Amino acid sequence: MKELRRQLSTSMATVASSCTSLTWDYITFFVFVIVSTLIPLWGRFFGRKEKTKAEYVFGMGTISVGAMMLSIARGTLGVRSLLGYPSELFYRGSAMWETLYGMVTAYPIVCYVFIPVYFNLGITSVYQYLDLRFNSRLVRCLASGTYVVRALLILGVTLYTPAVALNTVVGVPYWASLLLITVTTITFNLLGGLKAAITADVIQGITMILLMIAIVIQSMVNVWSVEKIVTVPAEEGRLKFFDFTGDPTIRVDTTSAWLGQLFMSLSIFGCQQSFVQRYLSMGSFQEIQRTIMTNVPIIIILFTLVWVVGMGIFSVYVDCDPLAAGFISKIDEIAAFFVQDKFSYLPGFLGLFMGSLLNGALTLNVSNINAAATVTWEDFLAPLPYFKDTRDKKQLRMIRVIGAVYGVIVMGIGFAVGLLSGVIESSMLMTSATSGPLLGVFLLAMLVPVCNWKGAASGMIISHIVTLWITFGGLTIDNETPLLPTSVEGCNNETFSNGIIKRSDSWLASSIAITDDFDDLALNATNLTREFPENLYAISYMYYSLIGTFITMLVGTVVSYVTSDREADAYDQRLLYSMVYKLSHAWPGEERYYVNNPKIKAKSIKNLEGQCNGAFDEKPKGKV
Repeated sequence: MKELRRQLSTSMATVASSCTSLTWDYITFFVFVIVSTLIPLWGRFFGRKEKTKAEYVFGMGTISVGAMMLSIARGTLGVRSLLGYPSELFYRGSAMWETLYGMVTAYPIVCYVFIPVYFNLGITSVYQYLDLRFNSRLVRCLASGTYVVRALLILGVTLYTPAVALNTVVGVPYWASLLLITVTTITFNLLGGLKAAITADVIQGITMILLMIAIVIQSMVNVWSVEKIVTVPAEEGRLKFFDFTGDPTIRVDTTSAWLGQLFMSLSIFGCQQSFVQRYLSMGSFQEIQRTIMTNVPIIIILFTLVWVVGMGIFSVYVDCDPLAAGFISKIDEIAAFFVQDKFSYLPGFLGLFMGSLLNGALTLNVSNINAAATVTWEDFLAPLPYFKDTRDKKQLRMIRVIGAVYGVIVMGIGFAVGLLSGVIESSMLMTSATSGPLLGVFLLAMLVPVCNWKGAASGMIISHIVTLWITFGGLTIDNETPLLPTSVEGCNNETFSNGIIKRSDSWLASSIAITDDFDDLALNATNLTREFPENLYAISYMYYSLIGTFITMLVGTVVSYVTSDREADAYDQRLLYSMVYKLSHAWPGEERYYVNNPKIKAKSIKNLEGQCNGAFDEKPKGKV
């Protein structure tokens, strides 16, 4: 009887402790979300309000270089990184880690090729550049439409990410999480502009770095070793680099990780409104150059840190996989589960983690919806006769309303993402499938002097058809890579902390099976004999961006040569990359005239004189 009373007393004490901890988690969660939301909006109520479209879209030079660097770094990784990359390493290995090579390679190309062309054009939407270059609304709208669709798809993944964690930890229904984030995003979008979004990015970026460091330290404490964080994943086959398989059907290897991410990153950093909008908000080209190149080591450190988080979590759960044991239902839940399990002794930490994820989704959604709404207004609505004489303040209101509509659309996409297998794979698939045509048309505009609107439009349309055909075809074949084997041999009553219970099934698609026969299945999948078009469908989604870019440039160049018109295709030489303009006399074909375009209103020509080496001062003619 005494033993029963003792056990009952212990159980009641445990429950009381859990309730106290949960209370602190809720308090921390709501305080962090409220404070991190109100601080960026402080200027809306107590400071100088954004009264014009330019102030709302660009921040009008009021943003520091340091804040801009952290904001761009945050936008590069995204909130899905904190959940997606650790689960990627745990269940699929380090192959996706090597996408870092592509990111790092893309930064200097964007800095020295794309930005010098954009900076002095005096544009609000990056897709206005295509209109100036090709004098074609069709090309501009094709590119803008591609960007908007891609942005909304990716934002659906971003919106879904914190919903996974909230459902895993406290059982909040997915629909409730998606609705909460959407309402907050719309409110933030209506009240704040780019400056508010960047301020929120800074808060979120610092918080995420501290959280990742804390998780790594906790995992070291749990395994009683710093060395095991590296040796355990390596021994279990999670760390495998420089794997040049030469097989384009492998999900990810070193070649596809580098090349695929390079083309995706060029499309994102160099052709995406949300990033270019940040670059153009700075006062000089030197600031932009310094910001972009300084981001290279920052990205290397942050990207590596998030993968080390995955290594730490794996080393802790190497003998007891929560997914195989039935404690989680999706691979992306592993990081949130670790925080709930191993930080239960620290009241409020779980709430901070959840608040950071929610706030991260919020800030990324706001900045990207801001950009997508701006593009929609500038490229689709503003040119219409009905909006011809719309005043600046009304334009600002229209952009905010469009952003609110996009917020609702993104919520619907978020529900659909739950049916796919993992946030990283979903994000990569959507990005790669839409990056090629967009990057290809910008490369045609900057690097191919002969290209005209007919070639650019033809290249984009055909590229979209081919890449979408391959993408949807790939979804129809059985090309799923099995998860790496895990173990539950070490699971016992003391493996997880008190209060951890198994989750019930949900409406989400369950993860693909884990198997001990991984090598045999992978080998069989590789050697599977396929005929056309199945062998085309089997190509890794990492190559979609490369394929799309190549098709756009090939078709665009050929069609332009066939349909070239010396006078009708004339454009301002400042719309070409300066080195290409200097070498344009070496291109085959008849002499081309370049004309001064009065629509180009340079911000400050002297800022680019050193970079363009006097190209703007040359005589307006050349050969192509």
